[in-house]
Order: sequence, then C-alpha cells, then structure tokens
Amino acid sequence: MKQRCAAQGIKPTPRVIAVSIAQQLLMFFQDCALQKSHVISTSLRPPSNVKDSLGTPRGLHTIAEKHGAGAPPGIVFKGRVSTGKHFSELDATQQAKNLITTRILWLRGLEPGDNVGQNAAGESVDTYERYVYIHGTNHEERLGRPFSAGCIEMNNLEIIGLFDQVRVGDLVWIED
Repeated sequence: MKQRCAAQGIKPTPRVIAVSIAQQLLMFFQDCALQKSHVISTSLRPPSNVKDSLGTPRGLHTIAEKHGAGAPPGIVFKGRVSTGKHFSELDATQQAKNLITTRILWLRGLEPGDNVGQNAAGESVDTYERYVYIHGTNHEERLGRPFSAGCIEMNNLEIIGLFDQVRVGDLVWIED
C-alpha cells in the first residue's frame, strides 16, 4: 500500500482499513498497529473494478462519505437515507435481498484508470460512481464467504464500531 500511496502522491493516514477478498477479512489499523479484524462478505462474483461487473473493486480507496450516524442496528437504508425500518420488519421477499443496513462508508477510488474514471479500454472503473460501500447486512450468517453484489458487508454491531473510529479521508486498501 505504501508504494501505491507514493505513486499517487498520497500521504498515508493514521487510520487505514485493509480488506482481503481471499480471506474475507477487514482489518482496521491505527498508527500501523492492527486494532481489530472483522469477518466480512465481498462479491459473489470475481473481483473487478469495471462498472456493472458487480465485483468488489481492488486497489487504493478513501472513505468519501459516512452515512447513518446514530441509526439503530439493522435499520435499512435506501439511497443512503434511513427507511426507519429494521430489516426484520420487512416482508420475506425484501428480507431475502442483500439490504444495506446500520451504517454506510462510501468509497472513492484513488487510482486513475484503475478504480476512478475510465481504464485504457474506455470502460468506467469508478468505485464511487458504482456506489460501492462498506455497510451492515441483514444476512450476517453469510459473513465469511463471498455473497455481496460488490460491496463489503459487515456485522451490524461491528460496522457501528468501525464507523465511529474512521474519518472521511481515511484510506482503504482492497486486495485479492
């Protein structure tokens, strides 16, 4: 990650999130020391930075926006706005879907041509425009194996703790 930061002229932040797609693990570091690891779920599809691939994007990102401060665990979000309903209040058809719950950390790519803008083939590879988040899930039983549609899903109580520790502008490194 340090090489990627240097290549982009980015100063590393004191707080860093590292995501391992292969291990289905999110690690939170403060001042280079591991603070906490979380079992997660990334995309059911292969990793990809290309629009409409539904793959979890790789590379260096930043937390662009935070949504959901103060919302109760399990509250469902649509368009980054709380619906005011816990996922258990929804009908079975809605509950079967991968819902965005509890908190949202919206990611923005930092590597032009890799995860922001377009690649050399002219395809959109923009993580922010793809609405890729780290967020809570209504399917905590599926954590630990790929299941999402590109986002990084977490346990609802654990995303609250992470949300409270990170800041907009903190770095996120996602690797295979």
